[in-house]
Amino acid sequence: MAEENQAPPESQEDDSESLDAPATEVVSASSGSGSGDSHTIDATSSSGRAPAPPPEPPKPHGLMARLKRFNLYILLFIFLLVVAGGIVTIAYFQSKKAATTSTLKTQQLTQQTLQQVANSDATIGNSQQVLNVESSAVFAGKVLVREDLEVAGSLQIGGTVALNDLTVSGTSQLGQVQVNKNLSVAGDTGIQGAATIAKSLQVSGTGSFSGALTAPQITTSNLQLNSDLVLTHHIIAGGGTPGRSTGPALGSGGTASVSGSDTSGSVSINTGSSPAVGCFITVNFTSKYNTTPHILITPIGSGAGGLAYYVNRSTTSFSICDATAPPSGTSFGFDYFVID
Repeated sequence: MAEENQAPPESQEDDSESLDAPATEVVSASSGSGSGDSHTIDATSSSGRAPAPPPEPPKPHGLMARLKRFNLYILLFIFLLVVAGGIVTIAYFQSKKAATTSTLKTQQLTQQTLQQVANSDATIGNSQQVLNVESSAVFAGKVLVREDLEVAGSLQIGGTVALNDLTVSGTSQLGQVQVNKNLSVAGDTGIQGAATIAKSLQVSGTGSFSGALTAPQITTSNLQLNSDLVLTHHIIAGGGTPGRSTGPALGSGGTASVSGSDTSGSVSINTGSSPAVGCFITVNFTSKYNTTPHILITPIGSGAGGLAYYVNRSTTSFSICDATAPPSGTSFGFDYFVID
């Protein structure tokens, strides 16, 4: 079996000779190029087909591909920076140019020019120029400002100021202010010093005074005191004189009169002949009281004090009466004080 598997020596030689035979090469030059590149095709290939093209170089992948994409982003970022820098540069030079064109030119005024201005009506410069006066300036005549007046420092005015409209957005300190027309204050008003009002003061709301209120005369329709009333002078009750009507206690030919007001006054009584028991006089108020008031009667003299007098009262009047028949031909007097 071992001998059958071995090949004869001649056949081995033939095989070696066939392998040693040179291969036929076909060389083709690339048209149009001066390079000496060539491809060798083995004509002894057993397949007889055209040789396969050379393998393509491997495509980058992984880290290399990311680096290439990153380089593209860097280029785009640099391009955007260059464009932005160009825009900023152009804007900067444009602003410098505008500032240069708007720069005001200065010009000195000579003494001769100032003398000409003082002796004539002259126009200096235009609206695009600024007149700077380094020294103090005195205007002997009137000064007319056609547009806004801006004062960087303090403003001191020795004479009167006439303003059609005054708007103060901040704090204003005024030594003396005279308002010839209406003064309207929308917010709170704080007056640290004395306030003198030559005419009437009308307050539609409530008024609060933390200090003393001094007035020669106060007229009010209703006065409400939440504390004690301290009067250092006389009380004078004003008002119209009330009416009167006589009663049977005067007798025949008797008279009675009243002087004063609804609050206080005096009654004079002169009896005639045959006076009867009843009332001497009825005093009718000029204004009706809300409730029946309190009547204080004081007799004047011993004759009035000896009478058995009494009072009838209502919201519209009160009467002075005698419980006994008074003497005839006698004069009596009473003072009265009325309080609600």
